[in-house]
Amino acid sequence: MPVKKTPDFQRAKKNRIFQDVVEQIQEAILDRRLEPGDVLPPERELRETFNISRGTLREALRVLEQKGLIEIKVGTAGGSIVKQAGMEQLTETFALLIRSGSLTVIDIGEFREGIEGKIAALAAERATPDDINRLDALIERAEAMNARGTEGWEDFLDMDQAVHKELARISRNSLYRLVSEMVHDNIRQYYDRFLDNTLDRMAENLKDLQEMVTAVKHHRPGDATRVAENHVHRFIVRMKNKEALLVDCQENGDR
Repeated sequence: MPVKKTPDFQRAKKNRIFQDVVEQIQEAILDRRLEPGDVLPPERELRETFNISRGTLREALRVLEQKGLIEIKVGTAGGSIVKQAGMEQLTETFALLIRSGSLTVIDIGEFREGIEGKIAALAAERATPDDINRLDALIERAEAMNARGTEGWEDFLDMDQAVHKELARISRNSLYRLVSEMVHDNIRQYYDRFLDNTLDRMAENLKDLQEMVTAVKHHRPGDATRVAENHVHRFIVRMKNKEALLVDCQENGDR
């Protein structure tokens, strides 16, 4: 078992004190000298080690917390605790980009069309019997939601997203899985605006999900790619048409 290295923090460089403190602690976390669950030394010790003021240290710790590298807890059992690097901050930034309009629904749709097919193909190549059982269970739930008609619309959308996320997990590619979860956790707001809550739409989506899962079950990556890309492409076309209609209605209403 390798010996854990102890962070050997140095006095902060005078010409960039704040940035240097952040970088030293960050590097200690990223190279595993500090691991998830470890508590940073007390503030007084850190101030003396870095030779910095309380204000500079606390600002550096706030930046590290914003990056998701530490969690600051107050109280007698508190302190700056190292966190497992996750996707919370990335997901939050992605959501803000959507809300601000920096990422449009068309941007997201075109991006999805590029990755969903690849994810489905990898899933078809790598799916295990346990993976297939999980997909079958999700499809059964989606079918149950579809059988409820439009009353099951919201729950059906949950199952739709769950299938896409599960395919990303089965792909065994950490980056595809992260991106898939980030996208699907943030595009739900567009469904109410761009998707028609109709029985035909639910039936069409269910058919796509069933065909994707069938292709994965039989390890047919080509078919999985085709179905996934067509599924997303139809969504993009509807979004573009609906967006054009909304713009047209708004312009006519302003006249």
